Amino acid sequence: MIELPVITSERKKRPDWLRVKLPVGPEYRKVRTIVDTNKLHTICESGNCPNMGECWGEGTATFMILGNVCTRSCSFCAVATGRPNEYDVDEPRRVAEAIKTMGVKHAVITSVNRDELKDKGAEIWYQTVVLTKELSPATTIETLIPDTKNNWDALERMISAGQEVVSHNMETVARLYRAVRPQAKYERSLEQIRRTKAYGKRTKSGIMLGLGETQEEVFKAMDDLVAHGLDVLTLGQYLQPTKMHHEVIEWIHPDIFALYREEGLKRGLKYVESGPLVRSSYHSERHVNVPI
Repeated sequence: MIELPVITSERKKRPDWLRVKLPVGPEYRKVRTIVDTNKLHTICESGNCPNMGECWGEGTATFMILGNVCTRSCSFCAVATGRPNEYDVDEPRRVAEAIKTMGVKHAVITSVNRDELKDKGAEIWYQTVVLTKELSPATTIETLIPDTKNNWDALERMISAGQEVVSHNMETVARLYRAVRPQAKYERSLEQIRRTKAYGKRTKSGIMLGLGETQEEVFKAMDDLVAHGLDVLTLGQYLQPTKMHHEVIEWIHPDIFALYREEGLKRGLKYVESGPLVRSSYHSERHVNVPI
């Protein structure tokens, strides 16, 4: 067993390595204008992403479709929870046009969970990717999709639109699911990744660290993901959105993230993006070239 040092949450102030730049600059303002004009949602804003300044400053954003109210109540997430009243059939067109206007080479699209919908929002997913490809045929796409609750027909519809990468986040280790993702199931998410891989897609997932997981549990999650056909894994530091959310148990040192990256590659993952500020879509354009 590799012994990894940890910095506990007894240190109230965030470590220096978690400092980020304020969002400024012409590209940031351009993205801000496009998002506002098209009345779009982004996970960058709804999820309080620490990399928003960097990514928007480079002219990229992660679009969030199917509204900004989630039917799940995960203890780590800053997205609003409730019963959504938004189902906008015109949303795919607006997202596709925004991506074309931005001129991005690689687009990332995600969504809230829509458990109340029979198809879990699969048709909106499908149309968004298809229209984006029609308007921007040279743009590669990653879709970060939700848990379909064993609705495998909905899953197939979501992933059959021509996107290059399909991501579904595990978020944490198996033991912490009840506390962190009470309406999700560890084995169900693994099965969704397995089916996505069997469909022939490049597969990706993400795990947050600092929620109280052990080293052995992280390694076990890596092994489970490799066994279910995962290609790309992202590992990042969990940051508590508000006092009402799950507390940060540990501040994980950058050296530990580097060791986890090495261990993941040893265990059979094809690409591991690992660092304190890494989020699901961080440097996602690099993941398109990972061999299937």
